[in-house]
Amino acid sequence: MNKRREFITQLGLLAAGVAIAPSFGCMVMPKSKKFGIQLYSLREQLPKGVEDVIAKVAKSGYSYVEGYGYSLKNGFWGLSSKEFKILLDKYRLTCPSSHYDFGAYQQTGDLKIIQEYIDAANVLGSQYITVPYMNPEIYKDEAKTRAWLKQLNVAAKMVKDAGLKLAYHNHDIEFYPLSNNQTAYDILLNGTDPQLVDFEMDIYWIYVAKQDPLALFKKHPNRFKLWHIKDMNKDNPKINEIIGKGTIDYLPILKAAKLSGLKYPIMEQETFTIDPFESIDQSAKYLNQHL
Repeated sequence: MNKRREFITQLGLLAAGVAIAPSFGCMVMPKSKKFGIQLYSLREQLPKGVEDVIAKVAKSGYSYVEGYGYSLKNGFWGLSSKEFKILLDKYRLTCPSSHYDFGAYQQTGDLKIIQEYIDAANVLGSQYITVPYMNPEIYKDEAKTRAWLKQLNVAAKMVKDAGLKLAYHNHDIEFYPLSNNQTAYDILLNGTDPQLVDFEMDIYWIYVAKQDPLALFKKHPNRFKLWHIKDMNKDNPKINEIIGKGTIDYLPILKAAKLSGLKYPIMEQETFTIDPFESIDQSAKYLNQHL
């Protein structure tokens, strides 16, 4: 009987411990926010040692990375998709999206290119295949824009059928004025099915184009599942800055995350005024505090 009473007492203490521990743990060790980094930020450092870069990214507090520059021949900076996935797993990182070059597909319509990207994304366990940049001349002509839109929708359907989703990343080139007071960005947003295509808003380039991200969120709610978060240097707008130290007021933008449909906030910095690793570390601290 005494042994049974001791067992019940111990079981009760264990249950109480389980109930108390999460609350106590949350007070002592608040969970970090989840945000990622576009590895293009560290394009000069990657050739010197991919694993060193990935290790430092993880140490700075990023939960995932966004790849770029994939080719069937060279993979990701000399690593095959499988090798890159193994490296990410080692540092407990994921890769929900990568940027893939759509220039050759736009010129040829060759769907084998899209299949190569699908294969790479599936190995990485990604959710998105993202269009990073297109020839600016396309967006200066409405007919060319609409022809490209048709190709984009074909690729998006193929990507969807493979269990992934296409995303489109903007610069300022999509905002050339076209007919009827619209831009190529309007045509892309209005001419794609939300079930097939999401948008990765690069907030820095939205400001370069003199557009309002909040207005775009309101006009197209739930379309911007990915963001590129980068700041603008106060002295030179062509230079990026540590998040929170530039001219872009991110607090109201971050508050509108739900309206935009944000799933993946991704820090990117293309130019640096201090050591790149110190810079991405400071940006991570800002995002962890304010996101």
